[in-house]
Amino acid sequence: MFPQKPQNKRHVYLDHGATTPMDAAVFDAMKPFLANEFGNPSALYTIGRNAKRAVDSARKRVAQMFGAQPDTIIFTSGGTESDNMAIFGMAQSAKGHIITTKIEHDAVLGPCQELETRGWDVTYLDVDVEGQISVDAFKKALREETVLVSIMYANNEIGTILPIADIGREIIKWRKQSRGGVYPYFHTDACQAAGTLEMDVEKLHVDLMTINGSKIYGPKGVGVLYKRRGVPLQPIVFGGGQEMGYRAGTENVVAIVGLGAAIEKTRDMGNTIQDLRNYFWEQIQEKIERVELNGPLLHGNRLANNLNVLFHGVEAEALLLYLDEYGITVGTGSACATGSDEGSHVLRAIQRSPREIESSIRLSLGKETTKEDIDYVMEYLPSIVTKLRGLNRN
Repeated sequence: MFPQKPQNKRHVYLDHGATTPMDAAVFDAMKPFLANEFGNPSALYTIGRNAKRAVDSARKRVAQMFGAQPDTIIFTSGGTESDNMAIFGMAQSAKGHIITTKIEHDAVLGPCQELETRGWDVTYLDVDVEGQISVDAFKKALREETVLVSIMYANNEIGTILPIADIGREIIKWRKQSRGGVYPYFHTDACQAAGTLEMDVEKLHVDLMTINGSKIYGPKGVGVLYKRRGVPLQPIVFGGGQEMGYRAGTENVVAIVGLGAAIEKTRDMGNTIQDLRNYFWEQIQEKIERVELNGPLLHGNRLANNLNVLFHGVEAEALLLYLDEYGITVGTGSACATGSDEGSHVLRAIQRSPREIESSIRLSLGKETTKEDIDYVMEYLPSIVTKLRGLNRN
């Protein structure tokens, strides 16, 4: 029998890697722009100017987080559009070469695969069993015709933090000896890193960087592409010339305001979440047999809030659905890949078998997660795993 459901069900959200709940202060900042302050920021009258000031203020906040200038911040509809803009916006010639990795989000892999059909050559760097790339392998992949490098800052499924600053330094060295000191340009998808890792673009040595609002306790449907001054990015959406000509279309003022407010709420969370994450993993190991951690060790290059756990003998989707009945929300990987029949490309890249991929759950904590939440989960998780293993044997 499955454990009896509690009369007072606790709701525990452990899928912050997919999206985060909106911070109350963010919602408060957005409210005026859902009602009276509805102006178009391109208009000259008062409510239009108010909207423009709000957008400009948000742009300055994001720029400060990046250690950059406001005119390098382009607002988009989210991480996917920002990644597409970075890749297609730099791929305007007939053909060229791109370097990326096998564990990128589909928002990067999809555009790269599309460019291959148009004659571009793409190198997909291998990763080790922790999802880490080799800087030496990257250096060997560089070519005279390499136009763009797109390597994520932190992986959304297994939490691996990649050596972005090291890659950036190697690119700077390469430029000094090749192609007149120009190519390649360096893009990183930093959606999972924002708010907990170093985001100063000068320290990271990046030319283009993506973040989105839904991963930093802001609204969905808004993102940012940082573009270093002088990078020859071409627009992929044409029309009214908004966002300094890089992204046409009336700005989503309310969402941009929310993202600007969220930037202020994402600092100094790492240590508390990491301690709680470590406690969670200790409890899982102590109370459940036949479990493994996918990705880096806890004290390694891993996001502070991330656990990706292989429960041998359990179907992950069944475990997700049963936990949901007890008010516990978890993920099975990238939310954007839900419904895919192929399973996680990230877990395949770290050499997990199809059966192991089908038995892996992502548990990603947030700033509001408490020890009481984890203890509640551990009241039910061991029994549910045991029961599901029994069903699979029958």
